[in-house]
Amino acid sequence: MKSFEFTLPAMGEGIIEATITRWFIREGDSIKEDEPLLEVATDKVDSEIPAPVSGKVIRIIYHEGEIPKIGEVLAIFETDGQTEESGYPRTERESDLAEISVSPKAIEASERDESINKMEKTVQFRPEKSVSDDLHLTPLIRFLARSRGIPVDELKQIMGSGLNGRITKDDLNAYILSGRRFKEVSIDTIIQQEANKTEQQPVVNSPEYSPGPGEEVIEMDRTRKLIAEHMVRSKRISSHVTSMVEIDVTQLVKWREDNKEQFFAKYGIKLTYTPVIVEASVKALKDFPDINISVIGNNIIKKHYFNIGVATALPDGNLIVPVIKEADKSNFLSIARQLADLADRARKGQLIPAEIKGSTFTITNMGQYENVSGTPIINQPEVAILAVGAIKKKPAVVKIGDELTIGIRDILILSLTYDHRVVDGALGGSFVRAIGRYLESEIPIF
Repeated sequence: MKSFEFTLPAMGEGIIEATITRWFIREGDSIKEDEPLLEVATDKVDSEIPAPVSGKVIRIIYHEGEIPKIGEVLAIFETDGQTEESGYPRTERESDLAEISVSPKAIEASERDESINKMEKTVQFRPEKSVSDDLHLTPLIRFLARSRGIPVDELKQIMGSGLNGRITKDDLNAYILSGRRFKEVSIDTIIQQEANKTEQQPVVNSPEYSPGPGEEVIEMDRTRKLIAEHMVRSKRISSHVTSMVEIDVTQLVKWREDNKEQFFAKYGIKLTYTPVIVEASVKALKDFPDINISVIGNNIIKKHYFNIGVATALPDGNLIVPVIKEADKSNFLSIARQLADLADRARKGQLIPAEIKGSTFTITNMGQYENVSGTPIINQPEVAILAVGAIKKKPAVVKIGDELTIGIRDILILSLTYDHRVVDGALGGSFVRAIGRYLESEIPIF
């Protein structure tokens, strides 16, 4: 008899947890290696995780709607032979939950109902040594602490005896019996901390609404809720300003028309303007490195790598932003291939979280909907985003020799929205003009 503990695998840099949205199996089911096991959701993407081994599912520990951390055990498999359920020791989480008759939904409701008004005039925390904010607190420990009036900031000071310093019920009880011997902090401090958390994580309100005649109420899906939250958060954080330039891309349009059939026949992907714009943007970012930054508090973080996010529309009408990592190290053909692959897998829901993280600059194409320009919202924590409009044939003044005349040209409008806290008009305008010059003057080689 062998047992196998299935843990939540690493899902990309900076991702520490995921929400289980769907199990494809139930306890007692048999499954083969690489068959779909469950679906999880992170900030922007849903991922399907296959079974790592073949066997029988003996116990599911985390259920749909719950949020495990990376590395935590989600389920236990039997990989050969037969065994009774009692043959598997209970995990710490299962033992904890078995000792209190409270459902995960009740715990979540308790979290939502927590109010500063119920706090005592003073609360005690801040010992001389504090535990990392990354410490995992189980739903049970959070619930028990709240029922005893212990805020999370105080709770995190307890030195846990569990795995990796995790706080157990015994640790919590011992701390309470010891008299919670920490320094006092006024309620004003707690109120300010809660206000800061609210500012950092704005919530989109969902007021009750009774539809009138001819109206239908449709709740946003999960992706749309996340997009709404990110957009509102970006407007709260950054001071948005947009600069636009009109450029002549007649030469670029002719190049594409002359090469698109040959390019598709040779490489099996369509020749589009997007990889050209990515290349031009990277060159301009190198010319103006103060655009390739992010802001944390009063600090400017300058990036010496160039990860370009490209907004992609999904079949359900939502939006996702796959990222081309280290785009400065890729040639035109490599960028074109990466874009085609990322866009295809984005529409099929096959991206992994790491592929939509870490961008330093974002491009969104409004031209595919025949829009000539727009004012996009910055993709935090970046400080600028480029909107590309539709290419339109227009009469324009052109110089032939020493003579000026009117000709029909292919005109493109580029719109750059930037964070006016750190990017002034001169920098933003010069940067978007530089992208335009590269598109006007340079023809890609493949």
